[in-house]
Amino acid sequence: MDLDLHSCAQLLRSCNTHHSIKQGRQLHLVLLKKGLLQSTLYIGNCLLQMYTRCNHLNDAHQLFDEMPEKNCFTWNSLIEANLKSGNKDNSLQLFKSMPYKNEFSWNMVISSLAKSRDVRDARFLFDEMPVKNGVVWNAMIHGYASNGDPEEALRLYIDLNLHPHETAKTDSFILASVVGVCANIGALDCGKQIHTWILVNKVDFDSVLLSSLINMYVKCGDLDSATRLFNSLQKPDNFSLSALISGYAKCGRLSEARKLFDGCTPCVGLLNSMLAGYVANNQVSEALDLFHRMQKDGVQADTSTFASILSGCASVSDLRNGKQAHSYAYKLGVSHDLIVASVAIDMYAKCGCPDDACRFFSELEEHDVVLLNSMINLYFSNRRIEDAKHIFETMPGKSLISWNSMIVGYTQNGFPFEALNLFCVMHRLDLRMDTVSLASVISACANISSLRLGGQIFARATVIGLESDQIISASLIDLYCKCGSIRDGRRLFNEMMKADEVPWNTMLMGYSTNGYGTDALNLFNEMRNAGVSPNDITFTGVLSACNHNGLVEEGRKYFYAMKPDFNIEPGMEHYSCMIDLCSRAGFLDEAMDLIDSMPFEADASMWLSILRGCTTHGNENLGRKVAEHVIQLDPGNSSAYVQLASIHATRGNWERSEEVRKMMQDNRIRKNPGCSWIEIEQQVKQMAIL
Repeated sequence: MDLDLHSCAQLLRSCNTHHSIKQGRQLHLVLLKKGLLQSTLYIGNCLLQMYTRCNHLNDAHQLFDEMPEKNCFTWNSLIEANLKSGNKDNSLQLFKSMPYKNEFSWNMVISSLAKSRDVRDARFLFDEMPVKNGVVWNAMIHGYASNGDPEEALRLYIDLNLHPHETAKTDSFILASVVGVCANIGALDCGKQIHTWILVNKVDFDSVLLSSLINMYVKCGDLDSATRLFNSLQKPDNFSLSALISGYAKCGRLSEARKLFDGCTPCVGLLNSMLAGYVANNQVSEALDLFHRMQKDGVQADTSTFASILSGCASVSDLRNGKQAHSYAYKLGVSHDLIVASVAIDMYAKCGCPDDACRFFSELEEHDVVLLNSMINLYFSNRRIEDAKHIFETMPGKSLISWNSMIVGYTQNGFPFEALNLFCVMHRLDLRMDTVSLASVISACANISSLRLGGQIFARATVIGLESDQIISASLIDLYCKCGSIRDGRRLFNEMMKADEVPWNTMLMGYSTNGYGTDALNLFNEMRNAGVSPNDITFTGVLSACNHNGLVEEGRKYFYAMKPDFNIEPGMEHYSCMIDLCSRAGFLDEAMDLIDSMPFEADASMWLSILRGCTTHGNENLGRKVAEHVIQLDPGNSSAYVQLASIHATRGNWERSEEVRKMMQDNRIRKNPGCSWIEIEQQVKQMAIL
C-alpha cells in the first residue's frame, strides 16, 4: 500500500470519533512499517491528534513518549486533550515539563483553568507568563467575575491600566467583560468611569462593547443613559435592543418597551425579553396575546419563551393555556429541557394538577437539582412523604435548598422528629445553614413544645450571625408561645424590628392559642396604629382569639369587616373559626347559615364543630342529621360516632347510644389516640394517650 504524506494526513483527520479508533490504529501500524512515523514530525502530530480526537488518551500519551522529536504543536495537542478531559494534574505536569512555551500554550492553559473556575492555578500561571496578551487578561477577568469574585476582576483591570505599554487595555473584549462585571454588581459609577475612559482614549466601539454598556446602564437602573447610547447607534443589534426592552419592563415602563419591540423586526430573543417583562409585571394576558401573535408570524419559540409563558400561566393558575403551551413545547421537542420541565411541573402544581406534574416528571430521563427540589416540594404539598424522601436520598448532589425543602416539608406535614434528625445530619456534616434551615427547625421544636432544643438551635443562629433575623425571631416567638412562655414571646416581640406583618401575626396567634383573647385584640389594634396592613393570616388569629374566648360579638364584627374594610375575602379558615365560635356559643342556626352561605363546600371539621355544639347544647335532632352527614363525608371519622353517642346519652336515649357504639365496633372504627411529648434525660419522648 503506497501512501504519501498528504494522503496519510487526510486519512488520519477522517478518524475523529471513538468509532473510528480501529481504522486509526491500523494506519498507525502501516506508518510504523513504512518508517514514516520516525522520520516525519508532521505525521506524528497528525497521529497524536487522531488519538486525542477519539478520546484515547492512554494511546496518545504512549505515542507522545515514543516520538523522537516534538515541537510546540505536539505538546499543545496533548495538553489541550487532557484539559478537555478534565485531567488538570496531567495538563499542568505536561505544561511545566514543556521546554518552550509559545503564546498559544499560555493562552490555552490559563483560559481553560479560568473557565473551569480554577482561578487560583490560573492566576499563578498568569503571574508567571512573561508577556501577557488580551486573551489571558480577558480570561482572568471573566474567570474572577463568573467565580463570584467581581471585586478581584475589577482590581485586575486596574492592574492592567497601570501597565503603560500594555495594549490589551484597549481590547474591546476585555472592556466588555469589565463593563459586564459592573453591570452584575450594580457598580454604576465604575461603569461610567470605564465608559468615559473608552471615549477619551478613542477606543473603537464594536457591537459587543456597545451592547455591554447599554446592558450595564439598564441593570444599574440608568435607563436615560442607556437610551441615549442606544439612540446613538446607526445599526443597533438585537442584544442591545433586548437589554433596553428588559430594562424598561423591569421598571414597569411596559408601553415604552412595547414601542421598542413593535418598531423592530421580531426575533425570538426580543420576543423573550418582552414576554419576560409582561410576566414579571403580572400582565399574563398580554404575554399570551403576544405569544400567539408571534406564532402566527412564524417566530419559532425556544426554551426561554416557554419558561416565561408557563411561568405566567402558573402565576394566574391558567391551566388551559399552560397545557397548550406545554403541548407546543412537546411539538418543538423542547418539553424535556430542564428549565422548561421545571417550570411545567410548577405550572401543573400551582394549577391544582399534581398528578399531571408527577406523570410528566416520570417521563423525564434527565434531572437537575432545581427540578428535583421542585418535586420534593410538590410531593410534600400532597403528603407523599416517602416519595419526597426517596428523591432526596437518591439525589446525586444536594443543595442547601434540597435540605431546607426536606426540613420545611417534614415540619409542615407533622413530622417534627424527622425534621430535627435531618438538621442534626446537616450539623454533623458541617453544611451551611441559612434563615430557612434554622427558622424551620425552630418551628419543629415548637410543634413538640421543646423549649430546650429550640434554645440550642437559636444559639446556633447566634453563632452564624442570624440572631437578629426577623424570620428566625418570629419562629422563636412561636416557640415561646407554644411552650406557654407568652411573657418571653412578648419580650422578644417588643425588642425585634418589625418590617412587615409576620411578627405581628405570630404574636397574635400566640395570644390566641393560649387563651389571651383580649391581649390578641389589643395587639391587632396596635398593629393597625403602627401602619401595618393585616392579611388573611392576621384575621385567622383574630377570629381564633374570639373563638377561644367566646367573644361572639367581636368575632362577628371582625369577620363581617374583612371584605368591606380590608378588601380580604374570608377563606376556609375564617369561616371555620366563625362556625366553631357560633356553635360553642349555642348559635347553631347562625352556624348552619354560615355553612349555607360559604362560596365553597364545608369540610368534615366544620360539621364536627356544629356537632360538638349540638352535644353541648342538647340539640339531638340537628346533631343526628349533622353526624350522619359527617359519617357520609368521612366514614372513618371516629369523632362523629362518639359525639352522636354522647348526644343520645345526654338525652337519656341509652339504647340508641349503644347502637351507635355497636355500629362503630362493627365498622372497626377506633377512637383516635391523643399524642403528647415529654423530655426525659434531655431526650424528647413521644407518648400516645388512649
